[in-house]
Amino acid sequence: MIKTYTDCPVEYTASLLGNKWKPLILRELLSGTKRYNELTRNVVGISPKVLTENLRELEEDGVISRKVYPEVPPKVEYSLTEKGNDLKDIIEAMKTFGIKYKKQE
Repeated sequence: MIKTYTDCPVEYTASLLGNKWKPLILRELLSGTKRYNELTRNVVGISPKVLTENLRELEEDGVISRKVYPEVPPKVEYSLTEKGNDLKDIIEAMKTFGIKYKKQE
């Protein structure tokens, strides 16, 4: 998939976060490297297909890295790249906002 962006930095950042699942995947990876099954358990409501699609997109965007170990069955781990770690403040700001305003619902 070829992405095109305007010169707007907010649009670029929003495209990395993309949908409701990507910030939740990043939230999980902020605490460290995770295996696929850990992400499946911790990102409640996401289907395996959607998780796989989002992981691939995040990897293509350079936000996460994927390491495959030559074992049977294959062991795959996901972790944040430097670019992914730079999104930490945004994810934390989303958490803070949610804590503040979710109580008002």
